[in-house]
Amino acid sequence: MLATVVATEGSTYRKPGAQMLIAGDGSSMGLLSGGCVESDLIERAKRILATSTAEIVTYDARTSDDPVWGLGLGCEGAMHILLRRLDAAGGYQPFAFVAEHIARHQPGAIAIVVQSNDRRFPLGHAWHSESSDRAALATEIIEGCRERARMGGFETLTVGPADAAIAVFIAALELPARLLVLGAGPDAVPVVEIANLLGWQVTVGDHRSGYLEPKRFPPSARLVELRPERLATELELGAFDAAVVMSHNLESDGKYLRALAASAVPYVGLLGPAARRQRLLADLGDDASRFGNRLYGPVGLDIGARSPEAIAIAIVAEVQAFLSGRAGESFRIGARP
Repeated sequence: MLATVVATEGSTYRKPGAQMLIAGDGSSMGLLSGGCVESDLIERAKRILATSTAEIVTYDARTSDDPVWGLGLGCEGAMHILLRRLDAAGGYQPFAFVAEHIARHQPGAIAIVVQSNDRRFPLGHAWHSESSDRAALATEIIEGCRERARMGGFETLTVGPADAAIAVFIAALELPARLLVLGAGPDAVPVVEIANLLGWQVTVGDHRSGYLEPKRFPPSARLVELRPERLATELELGAFDAAVVMSHNLESDGKYLRALAASAVPYVGLLGPAARRQRLLADLGDDASRFGNRLYGPVGLDIGARSPEAIAIAIVAEVQAFLSGRAGESFRIGARP
């Protein structure tokens, strides 16, 4: 079963477009509420899996202080979640499309019927931005998918005449961040592990082959043996959203920085104290000015980190804040009167 948040009101853990997979044995992947509604969703999914009839489930915690559905949500919001079956007969769509495009880091969008007066397109019927359905309503929806893939975000679109109208939820795919870690030493391992937990696509580069043992890193990490002076020719730097330089070797870090200064990578983090950063920038000469304000060194948020694991949290948190356009402040600051 595929569970998709198609609408929310008020404060909710996840927003429209978030998805969760539920298997027939009750196992699942993904969270929609931080654990508040998942057990109930799984029970509902088992029933829908047997009937193959899609269903929208609503959890509303806005109207009472009492526990909702016996779950005690207390989130002061409402979530509308569509449950639909995935099977081989349907090509496991639209999830197969989502998985393929995320793996290739290719933009796209999906559309799912959330209300229907047209028998051809019942609740849960789905398309994506590369669908070839030529039915009149379908072509309009597919074009809406393509536009949403270009623009990002989500919308609910109503198409067709009043007596046969359908409403579809259209959402662009949220592509994972692409992180380049230059240096595969012991302190790079928790950086890659935490980024992997976030679903990021991580590439680790180092000239020391002994550090690039697959068993040291999550299976999804791409490990590349490269010479620092050949960074720009061995990797397509324009494909990365962020890079962290952490080889602990002054000469190697200098070569990495020279290549990154000439690239368009929007965030470049440099491990080490400010004095080390200044020395490396001085060695770069005029090339240092090409960074503008893209260089973050010392890398990471100031959280008092001392251990490799805490430093990794600080690094990944700063990258996350940058990619989200946030300052990385405490929520408490924004909540003050």
